[in-house]
Amino acid sequence: MPGTSSDTLQEPGRVLLARPPRDVRLDLVRGWLQLSIFASHAQGSFTGAWLIHGAWGLSDSSEQFVFLSGLALGSVFVRKQGRDGWAAAARDMLRRAGRLWRTQLLTLAGFGAMLLLVNLALPGEAEAYGWGFLLRDPVRASLAAAALAYQPAFLDALSVFIWSMLALPLFAWAAARVGGWVLLAPALLWAAAQAGWLSGPDVSGDTPPAFDPFAWQALFMLGAWFGRRKLLRGEAVLAQPWMLPTAALVVAAGLAVRLSQHGFLPLHLPQPGLEFADKVVLSPVRLVHALSLAYLVARLTPADRGWMHAAPLRWLGEVGRQSLQVFCAGLFLSYGAALALRLLPGWAPWLDPVLIAGGVALLVGYARLLDRT
Repeated sequence: MPGTSSDTLQEPGRVLLARPPRDVRLDLVRGWLQLSIFASHAQGSFTGAWLIHGAWGLSDSSEQFVFLSGLALGSVFVRKQGRDGWAAAARDMLRRAGRLWRTQLLTLAGFGAMLLLVNLALPGEAEAYGWGFLLRDPVRASLAAAALAYQPAFLDALSVFIWSMLALPLFAWAAARVGGWVLLAPALLWAAAQAGWLSGPDVSGDTPPAFDPFAWQALFMLGAWFGRRKLLRGEAVLAQPWMLPTAALVVAAGLAVRLSQHGFLPLHLPQPGLEFADKVVLSPVRLVHALSLAYLVARLTPADRGWMHAAPLRWLGEVGRQSLQVFCAGLFLSYGAALALRLLPGWAPWLDPVLIAGGVALLVGYARLLDRT
């Protein structure tokens, strides 16, 4: 319960945990992240590449979305466990994972069909986007996708969420018994991925997935731990005086590296490649930067204010509340934008901002429609 000094919640004793007040800030952040993901997926877009916060730091929207998903689902699990017991909470989480799994397969089928049709007019298109396995062997590719062993480009992030949601009941069970020591397990898996001892399954032979689930689950579980603490203790992190300036320093250092890379600062800092900020295995630099940025936003922005409910922020919040559907729709829009920019390079200077703005408008409209049904 909020205010308690314990992080444990064990059977058979149950406690009715009050639903926390809605954090409008989370909806806004998730909405911004979804629009950023659309823009970043529009390959070749100058507008999209410069508008996303990943252009100005050492982590991007993916880290924040995985972390916030863990935060939300960790809180949901604990509240459900307190009311109905661990078994009921586990069944609920498995149902959620199953719905996401079905959504992934449907989106994969639709996106794959679109790519294969385009491939008829532009031979090599599917292979160029890392979908050659589906073209070469659609039966095996479909079976592998169902087993989460095929993670083609654009859809590889969803597997991280599915695997993490499947593991969350066990994580919550252990957290109720050993407290913070439970974080040792995801930390060891993350470290093994850093060392190259573990890697996510992929049988395609195409471009390797951009997200190693063994590494990225650590960020999800850390979010789940903070979500648990927020519900049980009333605060996710016990703030210390050094934390805010340290987080600001990390974010400022990431900005300096990016400005140097873009040529805006005459600093001799690591340039193209940024191998030390590898995304696939969520390198320590990316992890620390992402957590520092999340902490700054959490400390410096209010959870709810009247101005957050005024348009266009209200629309942005609706995008955040419908984030999965917006993400899936954004994949198709971003590919269309990238294809148009590639086929019409001479028109790119004016076509680029129109495509990005138009895509954002469509996604906002789609989210608003979903939010009212």
